[in-house]
Amino acid sequence: MHLQRKLIAATGLLAVLVACGAPAPNKPATESSGDVPDKPAKAVTLNILDVAGNLQLTQGMIDDFVKQHSDVISKVTYSKGPAPELAGKIKAQQNANRVDIDLVLTGTDGLAAGREQGLWTDLLTKYSDRLPGMKDYLPPAQKMQELGGKEGVTVTYYPSGPLLEYMPSKVPTPPKTADDLLAYAKANKGKVMYARPANSGPGRTFLMGLPYILGDKDPKDPVNGWDKTWAYLKELNQYVDFYPSGTADTMKSLANGSANIIASTTGWDINPRVLGTVPKEAAITPIQGFHWVTDAHYAVVPKGVSTDKQAAILQLLQFMLTPEQQAKAYDKGYFYPGPAIKGVELAQAPQESKDAITEFGRPEYDKLIADNPTEVPLDAKALVAAFDKWDREVGGSKVKSQ
Repeated sequence: MHLQRKLIAATGLLAVLVACGAPAPNKPATESSGDVPDKPAKAVTLNILDVAGNLQLTQGMIDDFVKQHSDVISKVTYSKGPAPELAGKIKAQQNANRVDIDLVLTGTDGLAAGREQGLWTDLLTKYSDRLPGMKDYLPPAQKMQELGGKEGVTVTYYPSGPLLEYMPSKVPTPPKTADDLLAYAKANKGKVMYARPANSGPGRTFLMGLPYILGDKDPKDPVNGWDKTWAYLKELNQYVDFYPSGTADTMKSLANGSANIIASTTGWDINPRVLGTVPKEAAITPIQGFHWVTDAHYAVVPKGVSTDKQAAILQLLQFMLTPEQQAKAYDKGYFYPGPAIKGVELAQAPQESKDAITEFGRPEYDKLIADNPTEVPLDAKALVAAFDKWDREVGGSKVKSQ
């Protein structure tokens, strides 16, 4: 299972990700002509590309729509790919007037990078009234939607982190503050671990969360506003042997005892324990004063997709934003909780999800989510700057694959 958050290398982030659908005949692939009808003239085939691991949460929703609305969508083909490789390929397809992706499921990185290159269709300026479910977003999901602008539609949401995960048998008294974590790292060299932020959701969330915990001048400006954060990370670096290139390696290290404390998020805490990658008894703790740095997945439509396919996509997205379908986003804790709209309870989820969350979820999450502030992540440009600075000044020379 792909529990990897799609964090791309700093050098590639602004060049990333894009995907598109078949252009209307004799029209440039960067345009689609005419108004979008309420319904396609005949059932369409949709080609969906996932670069965020989102299908784990939403494929059941999409498949249900096709079963119930075969007059709108006759068939869906799914593909998955790594975000960094996509921009050049799809941009070339657009330039050649031959695009074959109709809908992209992406994280904030791909959404922003595609917008930077003008690759996404603005559906919401004219057609937001066809997506009434967007009026029911949870407040933090609504903030993520504002980040999505007029091109991205938020389909799943989670508060993310930063959290610390540890084995109680190894760490009977876990750190509660940032100073506690430093002291533990100093006393237990090599036993505190987080992955390279450019390649890791928990690593990135830890990086973006520290400015709030440490009271930095401007948590949204990693270059000029993170003096305390960079000083802290450089000090912590003295006690870190190496930084794994991805999150999965930190989970393996926690499980085999080579790390005692790792950076985590709600989904990375729950799902690996469901899968047996990490022992069930692993525990989590927040750092005093933390703010949730939230995350979301978006649906975007590349420029050039026919108006008939856009009509089908609008119907599909509204279906996905109903409570019954959103309940499927609980999955097995991969993006916990997962639903982006209000009033979706675990009791509404499929039995497999209820069983997994009941056994491996944490009752304390409800209170942590309710009692702590939420913040949107850095925008793409600031995130690239943060990754670059971390690579150059903190841990780039100590990154390795396991």
